[in-house]
Amino acid sequence: MKKITIDAKKCSGCRYCELACVFNKEKTIQPSLARVTVFYNWDEGISVPVMCYHCEDAPCIKSCPTEALHRDENDAVIVDYEKCIGCRLCTISCPFGAVTYSVEKSKIIKCDLCSGDPICVKFCPTGALKYEEPEKISIEKKRIVSENILISVLAETLHQE
Repeated sequence: MKKITIDAKKCSGCRYCELACVFNKEKTIQPSLARVTVFYNWDEGISVPVMCYHCEDAPCIKSCPTEALHRDENDAVIVDYEKCIGCRLCTISCPFGAVTYSVEKSKIIKCDLCSGDPICVKFCPTGALKYEEPEKISIEKKRIVSENILISVLAETLHQE
């Protein structure tokens, strides 16, 4: 299955991926509704786009009591909004924080790979995002990266207060 792969060394932090995503999906420029979020680690000077990894053994699918989350023909994890009751169990079960909830829209928000043609990849000026067959990466490595991103975001938030 093709996935969006990320080369954090190439990411400039421009956030074009966020803007392209939210405009494509919501027809507005409101980054909080994007399916991709760029986190910046001040200590390392690294920007990292984070989105759904469409895990092989997706915890979000397993946690959904209404089976609103399922795989499409591209093997992407997608949402059936007719079945979604907004319980947010998927947001809790995602180890990467890639499934979010929009209070104003009363629905979850997650990457669906734009039906196999991700707009974020097209608008990435540095080539940090690619849509390709990824190399096998262990879930543990992904968790470590995700935890490091979360720690840096929390530290940044506390620093601003």
